[in-house]
Amino acid sequence: MRTAGKRKVKPIKFRQSLFWDVDPKTIDPKKHARYIIERILDLGNDREVRWMWGYYPRNIIRDVALNRRGLRPTSRPLWELLTRT
Repeated sequence: MRTAGKRKVKPIKFRQSLFWDVDPKTIDPKKHARYIIERILDLGNDREVRWMWGYYPRNIIRDVALNRRGLRPTSRPLWELLTRT
């Protein structure tokens, strides 16, 4: 669990449609951070994106946006812009 400001951000329950290839109950937000971020960047809804911003450090999100081969080419430019510091 990460502290965002003064509040603690708890892991969320993941949608099966976001992680269709695995059982969402087996996903560990810390251990599988880059996998989770990639899926949320491509297919996440508003709630999931907000959670991701609060739970993960911006530098990890940016690294995924810039370097993950699995990220859709249409998603990458948006997230490159949004993760600039």
